[in-house]
Amino acid sequence: MEELKTIIGENLASLRKEKKLTQAELAEKFNYTDKAVSKWEKGETSPDIETLYALCEFYRVTIDYLTHPGNKEDKTEYVLKDTNFSNKVWQTALTVSIMWMVATIIFIWLFLMHNYIYWQAFIWAVPVSAIALNLMNHRYFHNRLMYFISWSVFIWGVLAGFFFQFISEGLWPLFILGAPAEVTLYLWYRMNKNK
Repeated sequence: MEELKTIIGENLASLRKEKKLTQAELAEKFNYTDKAVSKWEKGETSPDIETLYALCEFYRVTIDYLTHPGNKEDKTEYVLKDTNFSNKVWQTALTVSIMWMVATIIFIWLFLMHNYIYWQAFIWAVPVSAIALNLMNHRYFHNRLMYFISWSVFIWGVLAGFFFQFISEGLWPLFILGAPAEVTLYLWYRMNKNK
């Protein structure tokens, strides 16, 4: 029994690291403490069967994957195919396109109803789309590079939005704010990438 706990623990640790998650991040997703996750991975304890099933769903593997020793290449028959991946990509694209549809509707409505050309709606669609992309990434992909890119687009999109919304030569220093924000974001990305 102890050997099975160790095998499950090693497999859980390698799957977590493959997803580039910390023990604390995984614990938060499953409403456990990082200490509980650490004990699972060390083979001191095992998750209950419901949690094991949820972990298998999350990692897209079967229970057999967790209970057999070896690396992923040795256990490909226990890895579930992600048939929903393309649907997730299309759903993400649809969500972002809805943001642009809303910007277009705002632009057309203001033009037709008030004869006002509010082209800034398209500038504001950039950071709003970045937020939507970030949320979809958080929901489906957990891709750190996508987090970095979407937050970067959000930062510069907001700065551009304020600049073009209140067009004024005196607002150009706003873009200076983007530099430390971008450096902070990059450092966060590099720090988390090594976990």
